[in-house]
Amino acid sequence: MEDVVIIGGGPAGLTAAIYIQRAGKHAVVLEGNAPGGQIINAAEVQNFPSIKSISGVDFAQNLYEQALSLGAEVRFVKAVGIEIKEGKKIVKTTKQDIEAKAIILATGASNKKLGVERENEFLGKGVSYCATCDGAFFKKKDVAVVGGGNTAVEDALFLSNYCNKVYLIHRRDFFRAEETFVEEIKKKKNVEFVLNSTVTKLVGDKVLEEIEVTDNNKNTRNIKVSGLFIAVGQVPGNGAFENLIKLDNFGYIVAQENCKTNIDGIFVAGDARTKQVRQLTTACSDGTTAAIAAVNYIK
Repeated sequence: MEDVVIIGGGPAGLTAAIYIQRAGKHAVVLEGNAPGGQIINAAEVQNFPSIKSISGVDFAQNLYEQALSLGAEVRFVKAVGIEIKEGKKIVKTTKQDIEAKAIILATGASNKKLGVERENEFLGKGVSYCATCDGAFFKKKDVAVVGGGNTAVEDALFLSNYCNKVYLIHRRDFFRAEETFVEEIKKKKNVEFVLNSTVTKLVGDKVLEEIEVTDNNKNTRNIKVSGLFIAVGQVPGNGAFENLIKLDNFGYIVAQENCKTNIDGIFVAGDARTKQVRQLTTACSDGTTAAIAAVNYIK
């Protein structure tokens, strides 16, 4: 039986592993892909305390190596469910079952994509899913934001303080965002609404140079921008645990700042849980909280 099994090897999961090892317990991290989570897609990270600038890949590698150096075990296998049997917690994987005294879910969330050709190609080269992470790289440049909810409008507000011009593109003629945000964005002189429209093409050589926008009447327009911030939602990776763990209507694990789920001995950390802010620093914070809670649980 393992002390703590952590499902997910992103910043939250690896931070949890570090704290568990330092507490004298053994952490087993299950990761179905490469360690690091979404942060590996960031060309540059400049918002983590004490680190002025680092690539997302290097940040993830450093965190991974730190966890390993403390004795954490990382298994590259996908978790497909959790079972409680005769009081025992069993993590089901594509290879074998793993019994654990405590479990931390750090499955993260993936950004919804537009599905436009070359979207992946321009990721980190003009295309971003996080304005607060990458907005500073586009100071005094023209950018576009896609989406109509709170995140999109807040992103546009944030970028309007740095960028020369911000195009806010939405497929409807109204925003789903809170009215206070909408009223505030309307006051911004460097923000232009492009409504009833969708982004249909990304143009550029090695980096994004312009976007093609098509309105509901099939009219097209090309807009020159250096950055495109996509804010059309996220998809949490919790589907495999919905038969046991309580989720909200959007698929996020219901938990407060203590990172406890509805099941004793099962905790959650990072973007997978209900929360207001999903950033690198908050993921690591959750990893710390969940780890300490898990260690206290199994003592």
